[in-house]
Amino acid sequence: MKDVVKEKFSQHFSQAPEIVAYAPGRVNLIGEHTDYNNGFVFPCAIQFGTYIAARKRTDKTINVYAGNINDQHMTWSLDQPLEASDDAVWSNYCKGICKELLESGHELVGMDLFIIGNLPSGAGLSSSASLCVAFALVCNTLNQLGLDAIQMAQVAQKSENDFVGCNCGIMDQIASAAGIAGKALLLDCESLSYRPVGIPDDLDVLIIDSCVKRELTGSEYNDRRADCERAAGLLGLPSLRQADISHLDALEKSGDELAYMRARHVITENERTQSAAKALESSDAAQLSALMNESHQSMKNDFQITIPEIDFLVESVAQHLNNDGGVRMTGGGFGGCVVALTPKAKSQAIMQAVAEAYAKEYGKECKQYLVGASAGAHILESTLP
Repeated sequence: MKDVVKEKFSQHFSQAPEIVAYAPGRVNLIGEHTDYNNGFVFPCAIQFGTYIAARKRTDKTINVYAGNINDQHMTWSLDQPLEASDDAVWSNYCKGICKELLESGHELVGMDLFIIGNLPSGAGLSSSASLCVAFALVCNTLNQLGLDAIQMAQVAQKSENDFVGCNCGIMDQIASAAGIAGKALLLDCESLSYRPVGIPDDLDVLIIDSCVKRELTGSEYNDRRADCERAAGLLGLPSLRQADISHLDALEKSGDELAYMRARHVITENERTQSAAKALESSDAAQLSALMNESHQSMKNDFQITIPEIDFLVESVAQHLNNDGGVRMTGGGFGGCVVALTPKAKSQAIMQAVAEAYAKEYGKECKQYLVGASAGAHILESTLP
C-alpha cells in the first residue's frame, strides 16, 4: 500500500511526496459504548488502515484525492471558512481536522495529498478514525506542530464530533494513534491513561464482517449517547463513569426504562472490561469467554444495538469455542463486525464452519480476517530534513 499511494501521488501531482503517513484501524475486544461515558475500553490497533502521501504547497490550498472513491478530487482554502460537503462526505473528516487545528491557534500550510485505505468501510473497524488520525499526523508532521499521540487523537475526535456530527468517544482515535504491537490497550477514557496488555501467542484475533454496513452519523448512535447522558443527569452525576450497580435502583424507580437499560449496560460493561484485561493477562480463557458473552448479551438486550446477522455469527463461533476463547459484537452496532479470540489450533476450522453456516442462513458471504495487534500511527517514509 505504501508504494501504491506514492505512485498515485506522483501520477496526480507530477512529483514525489515528502512523507507517507499511516494510521491503523482498530478492533475493540470488549468495552462498547463506554468511551463517551468516560469509562473503560480494551481495543487494539490492527494491520489495516489509511495511507496518505503528502507534500507541502506554497499557498493555503488543500488539494486531495481519495483513492478509494475513484480518485475523487476535493480542494479547499485554509484562508476561507470551512464548510461541510454533501457530495464528498469523506472530505469532511479532513476539513474538520484543519478547522480544529486552526481554531486552536496552529498555522497550517497548504498541502497536496493522496489518500487510500484498506479498511472495509462501514464494518465497525474505525475507518473514519483511521482517516482522521492519519490526516492529523500529516498536518502535525508537515507543519511541525509537535502534537503527541493523545493530542492528535483529541483533534481527530473533535473533527468527528463537531464537524462531521458523530458524537463518538475517544477510543477509536487513541487506539489508532497510540497502538502498540502485540498489545491491547486497557484505556481509561476519563484520564486518557492506558495500560498495555499482551495478547497471548496461542490466541488469534479473528474479525468477522457481517457485510451489513452501518453508519454512525445516523440517529441510532447519537440516541444511545443521549440516553446515557439523560441517565447520568437523573442520577445527578457528570457521567455514568461515576455510577455503579447501587445507582440502578434509582434509575429503575425513575420510570425512564431506556435510561435504566442503557445505564445498566454501561455500568456492567465497565466492570467486565477491567476483568477481561485481567483474564487475558492470566490466560484465563474460561473467564474471558464468559465476560465476552455477557458483553454481547448486554449489547443485545440492554443497549439494543445488535442485529440478527451479528447474533447469528456470535452464536456460530461460540458453538465451536467451548470456552477456549471469547466472541462478541464489536463496534458501534447496527451491523458491522464480530470479534473473537480463538485458539490458533481452532481458528481455521471455526472460520470455515462459520462461513458455511452464514452463507446457508443468509445467502451471502461474510468476510473474515485474522489480525494481530499492531503499532499506532506513524510516518512510513519521509524526505523532510
